[in-house]
Amino acid sequence: MTSETYRNPILDADWSDPDVVRVGDDFYLTASSFGRAPGLPLLHSRDLVNWTLVGHALERLEPAAEFDRPRHDCGVWAPSLRYHDERFWIFWGDPDQGVFQINAPQIRGPWTRPHLLKAGKGLIDPCPLWDEETGEAYLVHAWAKSRSGVKNRLTGHRMRPDGTGLLDEGKVIVDGDRIPGWFTLEGPKLYRHDGWFWILAPAGGVETGWQGAFRSRGFFGPYEERIVLEQKDTDVNGPHQGGWVRTPSGEDWFLHFQQRGAYGRVVHLQPMRWGPGGTSRSSEAESGGGWPVLGDDGAPVAEHRRPALPPQPPAAPATDDDFPGGRYGRQWQWTANPGDGWATQHSGDGLRLTCVRSADAHDLRKLPHVLTQRLPGTPCAAEVELRLDSDEPGARAGLVVLGDAFGWIGLQRGTDGTVHLVHRFAEGVAERERDAAHPRIAPEGRARLRIEIGAGARCRFSADVGDGDGFRPSGPVFTATPWRWVGALLGLFALAPAGQGHAGTAAFTRFRISAS
Repeated sequence: MTSETYRNPILDADWSDPDVVRVGDDFYLTASSFGRAPGLPLLHSRDLVNWTLVGHALERLEPAAEFDRPRHDCGVWAPSLRYHDERFWIFWGDPDQGVFQINAPQIRGPWTRPHLLKAGKGLIDPCPLWDEETGEAYLVHAWAKSRSGVKNRLTGHRMRPDGTGLLDEGKVIVDGDRIPGWFTLEGPKLYRHDGWFWILAPAGGVETGWQGAFRSRGFFGPYEERIVLEQKDTDVNGPHQGGWVRTPSGEDWFLHFQQRGAYGRVVHLQPMRWGPGGTSRSSEAESGGGWPVLGDDGAPVAEHRRPALPPQPPAAPATDDDFPGGRYGRQWQWTANPGDGWATQHSGDGLRLTCVRSADAHDLRKLPHVLTQRLPGTPCAAEVELRLDSDEPGARAGLVVLGDAFGWIGLQRGTDGTVHLVHRFAEGVAERERDAAHPRIAPEGRARLRIEIGAGARCRFSADVGDGDGFRPSGPVFTATPWRWVGALLGLFALAPAGQGHAGTAAFTRFRISAS
């Protein structure tokens, strides 16, 4: 890679189902956040390659009672980000509730509270369009079979221009069952270009699918289709589902994801142009050009010339944190809506987490008070310093790799009053954790914890308890696993068994992720 080129992925972590918009010289991106809070991350770039996390659009998931416990695969699915009438708009589908919408005058807010635009089960991946030529507004969405019994089709509506309601009952505008070879059609993004209505939508499933393009002279169809991006002979499996953006100079680019197991859905940037291209699987497709051509004639690129935009310094979403004043950075999300008093602000540095009492202390997957960030997609080491400030027997705190299976290392107060270094794990099918190594005394009640994450998300745990031996490996290698739609997470937690009264706190300092 040279200073004139970039390499994919440009966001090497689980920024799932990305969508992008340009406003002036600035590009903004959002992504699925599922059941974590705050939700709807907001990223900013000036060159489409270097991105920083500038905030979240959704402080809490609603209805709040539904998300006071972890629902890892539910919540915010596949949002669309648009700019219209001098406001930012985000539409998303909650598969159990329906299509929601929020908007704001600035990317950093204030954002409106979620407005339920269309209620129903299995309504996912919505995208609006305001037609500047006619003044009309439209909405398209897909379907989740797990909730509705329906999939592989896109439904279109006319929408009120203020985005507060729909003007009809909806009509199926693309039926994937009628296109030979197509299945799991979803994730539509709706555009108007060159006199056509365009829907850029993936099909074929997250690990093996492709990117499709559909066009029609009228919003309600009929649409013809092309495959415009697929794996071909590259090592990028299932390159699809994202958004198109045009630079001020008129260059076109497409951002999409690649499913990478425990690392989740990493984000790639593809060059895009308009012309003859793609593969039709419809006998009724019109001839002629004018189709989007993505990547290298429909294959994803590994390295490519940078967009013709002013050079920017290298940047990436933050990972490290000193927790100044007890505050955690934007990169952190709770595994459910946050509760009062989970983190305490103070005058120094370091994160003070309350040892929240829970009947589910044996299973971190069930706890809402785990503070998480995305697992990096490249080999690295995560490290944090921990002090357990709790005299409660059974109180514990630590550093976790959290997914359908999980493993953690940390400190626990014993019934005899001593503090032990413990290392535990649970398989995906297990209902409770068990020891991965023999506990050993942490004489000062503190430790430096470390997880080295190698190729294939294989994790090696170690700790330094201040006994002069430095970092010592603990237990066997643990391979991180995702949830169904969500990549594995790194997390910090403090907890205590069920009981009465305050159970103390744990202090975390100097969280670092370094390349290895």
